[in-house]
Amino acid sequence: MPIRPVARNRRARRDYAVEETYEAGLALMGSEVKSLRAGRVSLEEAYARIRDGEVWLHGMHIAPYGPSSYHGHDPERPRKLLLNKREIARLTGLVARSGFTLVPLSLYFSSRGLAKLELAVARGRSKVDKRRKLIEEDDARRAREAIKRHERGL
Repeated sequence: MPIRPVARNRRARRDYAVEETYEAGLALMGSEVKSLRAGRVSLEEAYARIRDGEVWLHGMHIAPYGPSSYHGHDPERPRKLLLNKREIARLTGLVARSGFTLVPLSLYFSSRGLAKLELAVARGRSKVDKRRKLIEEDDARRAREAIKRHERGL
C-alpha cells in the first residue's frame, strides 16, 4: 500500500539539489495530530535546525484543531524531530559543510499510524539552475503528453 503524503514541500526539489533523505518522527501534541489527519498543515516555509544535539523543525504551520480544548497548540511552534544519535551526528557533519541545509520534503503517516517527515540534506540552487530544472521538467511533461497522444492514435 503506497503512503499518501499529508503535505508536500513542492518548491523544495526545485529550489534545492537533494543529496540525502532521512525519515524522522515528530514530537507532536494530540491536537496537532488531529489537525494533520485533517490535512491542515503547510511545509512551504519550513526548515530544520540542529541545536544542542537535537534537530528542530521551524516554520511548519499546523492549523489549530477546532474541537480541541481552549488551550490547543501554537500553530508555528518549533517541533522536535526524532532521529537516532548517529543520524543526528551525520546530519551535523553534513550541515557544517558550507552550502548544505535541512529541508523537509513531505509529511505522511506511516503504516503504523505515526507521523513521519521526509527530511533532506540539500544544497541551494542558483537562479540559472532553477530555470534549467523548470525547463527540463517542462520538456519531460511535453514528451509524456506526446507519447500519450501517439498511443491513443491522435
